[in-house]
Amino acid sequence: MHKILITGSIHEIGLELLRREKDFEIRYAPELPYQEILKIIPDFHCILTRSETAIPRELIDSAPNLKVIARAAVGIGNIDVDYATEKGILVINTPGINTTSAAELAIGLLLSAMRNIVPAHSHMSELKWDRHAFTGTELWGKSIGIIGLGNVGHRVARYAKAFEMEVLAYDPYVSDEVFDRHHAKKCSLDELLTSADVISMHVPKNQETTGMIGAAEFSQMKSGAVILNTARGGVIQEKALLEALKSGKVAAAGIDTWEVEPPTENPFRDFPQVVMSPHVGASTKEAQQRIAESVATQIPRALRGEVVDYPVNMPRVKVLSSSPVSSYISLAEKLGLFSSQYVEFTPTHLAISYRGKLAKHDATLLRLCFLKGLLQNRQDYVSYVNADQQAENVGLHVEEHEDPGFTDYESALICELSASGRQFVIGGVVFSGPHPRITLINGFECEFEAEGTILATTNQDRPGMVGVLGTCLGKNGINIDQFQLARNIRGGEALSLIRVDDDLPLKVLKEIRNQEGITSACKIVL
Repeated sequence: MHKILITGSIHEIGLELLRREKDFEIRYAPELPYQEILKIIPDFHCILTRSETAIPRELIDSAPNLKVIARAAVGIGNIDVDYATEKGILVINTPGINTTSAAELAIGLLLSAMRNIVPAHSHMSELKWDRHAFTGTELWGKSIGIIGLGNVGHRVARYAKAFEMEVLAYDPYVSDEVFDRHHAKKCSLDELLTSADVISMHVPKNQETTGMIGAAEFSQMKSGAVILNTARGGVIQEKALLEALKSGKVAAAGIDTWEVEPPTENPFRDFPQVVMSPHVGASTKEAQQRIAESVATQIPRALRGEVVDYPVNMPRVKVLSSSPVSSYISLAEKLGLFSSQYVEFTPTHLAISYRGKLAKHDATLLRLCFLKGLLQNRQDYVSYVNADQQAENVGLHVEEHEDPGFTDYESALICELSASGRQFVIGGVVFSGPHPRITLINGFECEFEAEGTILATTNQDRPGMVGVLGTCLGKNGINIDQFQLARNIRGGEALSLIRVDDDLPLKVLKEIRNQEGITSACKIVL
């Protein structure tokens, strides 16, 4: 008997589907306090929640029978996914199901802000009648700048086109083909900020996007711009937005997602030109029904060890245990993750080579793992299940090659990204243990452990460069854990991979980049 604890409110159709399962015992407790959950969780095999319940390490440790954590939504910020993976617990969610609802809300907020619908409604509620106090602005002929041309962003572009708006878009992680497909003019972020009458956020929240719109960005905008955030709280700096509203730089705003949810204070309520909603992007009957159906369909599969549609993680389970492919799963994802942080161009082609024994097995999973690592910080949601589709969405064409005659190592994995004459090559091997190692970066041969925070630099191959790097790190109190140096030819260029104990602040990176002889420097987190 599988026991399922549901601590988040879901549509009745989801409950009905789960209750039909004869070997399932359901406890539906959407208002159950966290401390009460801790007391009863040891008996359950699955917990289904939304945002009401945090799933931290403490709860996972209290649940020895837990096999599945299900999220009836897209966001997984309330779940310690890394620890769940370590414990072999599958985490599933429901991405891409509420995109229509979220896009429609963005347009709804935009229309409401442009036409002063909220203050006009309040005016009428007081039995007043002043038709001239609420003169608005048409969408026709205006330009909308969409930051993030993903699942929701491209739908907003489509709806904006129906209003005969000019669509500008910034998304460094999709190809020109995607912009063309959605009739959006490709812009740099600076171009979008200075040109758009309306700016709408549609990016995931991660290290790159947190706080990406602040005082400096608001200063670049047109006077009287309109701002929309139906993406994630924190991608727009709320204090900077308040100042822009006070100064009139921003004429109006529509906000659905907040830095703190629910907000403990809300100074935006003093601005009649701000339209607010309590994170209701997915709150439509249709979306909630689809979400409930999706999660209720996946949970039985997950508990029975079958394939699920939307796995967030890939626990260390016995997958292909007799094949060398199994030992390369982690390395493949790390190679993709390294590439996503190192490559400075938007790739349009990926060529993967399976060498040695790998070439004699079905290595499909390695392709998916590499794509998951490559795209996971660029798309709303990427797993090994939807990685191929996400690659297609960003215009990345993938080809695979087999080289069974390779003899330098027992097996090896080589991945080449390219676009318009530019290319990046990364490769690795797994030694017995298993010990995954990065062994090739753009012609530089190395043997580096794919783990931790890494400073990757290139420099002119000349005396003293190692000392320059060591001195910069040392004077900033950064300790070196591992150092690998490689060069192409004597007197040419050298590559350094330096793993450090702690974080690598941006100011240190800038200092290193400014050193004479350094040609590039970036931080990689694996």
